[in-house]
Amino acid sequence: MKAKYTQAFKQQAVQKALNRADGVSLRSITDQLGVGYSTIEKWIRLSRAQKLEISDLHTDEWGTPMSTERKPQEWNLEQRMEMIMACASLDEESISQRCREQGIYPHHLTQWKADFVATADVARSSGSSAELKRLRQENKSLKRDLNRKEKALAETAALLVLQKKVHDIWGSDEDNSQ
Repeated sequence: MKAKYTQAFKQQAVQKALNRADGVSLRSITDQLGVGYSTIEKWIRLSRAQKLEISDLHTDEWGTPMSTERKPQEWNLEQRMEMIMACASLDEESISQRCREQGIYPHHLTQWKADFVATADVARSSGSSAELKRLRQENKSLKRDLNRKEKALAETAALLVLQKKVHDIWGSDEDNSQ
């Protein structure tokens, strides 16, 4: 038989799970409440998706229910940059603690930094299109010059080979004058 829980119980269970103290596992909360681990996880997911009727859980300034944690994808660029700057001077343990409080992992910060750097590189390179155009023209000119010199070198090499063959066949002018 499947247990039926009241909406108030579900709300309190989710609130207790989201507001648990550091070092308290979700498993210990479920044991205290007598609720299955997957059940409480489902309730938390539903509350985050705002599909669990919530009365007095966390609310924002407009009274909209919300959880204390956000998915990394839900962070906008400004919030990501603020978090990166806030963690810039912290050691690894402090960064991990701060990330846990915000519901993200330290590798998210690393990825966000890399994204910002890549975006800056693209912006920087696209901003110098005049420089890029000048370099392309210079490259084209150098290739033409190199091609012309290669042809001249090939012609000179051919003339030297022919001169050597003429020398071998008829001899040189010095040989004929003696």
